[in-house]
Amino acid sequence: MDLQVFMTLVCGALIAVGIAGVVVPVLPGSILIIVSLLAWALTVSSTEGWVVFALGATLASAGLTAGLVLTGRTLKQRRIPGRSVTIGVLTGIVGMFVIPVVGLFVGFALGLFASEYARQREARAALTSSLHALKATGLGILAELALACLAGTTWVIGVWVYFTTA
Repeated sequence: MDLQVFMTLVCGALIAVGIAGVVVPVLPGSILIIVSLLAWALTVSSTEGWVVFALGATLASAGLTAGLVLTGRTLKQRRIPGRSVTIGVLTGIVGMFVIPVVGLFVGFALGLFASEYARQREARAALTSSLHALKATGLGILAELALACLAGTTWVIGVWVYFTTA
């Protein structure tokens, strides 16, 4: 098998894992997409490869930044400490192994609520701040996911152009 075809298949698989990693924080996300685009550009060593890398890396970087900014801004406005989200992520990882399929999301929500309850000592306030944190995190994930998918689409178009004109 030709090295370019092999690397195209490998990079495609890694980009798919990167897109999944935006939603499942255990897997690498946008950074894996950027590294995969770079590996493909280095392998094909063509104008198409470098244009795809530049566009895709810009989109993936913008998604990563947008996700962090959207989430961070809302958490800061609501005075929700990053520790609560970190505890939510850790319990989400545990939940992923305890409850198949939905454990990540259930564990994240429960861990976030538990952390907020321990901080505020009032169930209603903890629930309110947890819901705001969940919305902020979801919005950040959606923004990053949309831009990661656009980066992946850029790569698909680039692969099509490269192999049909080569």
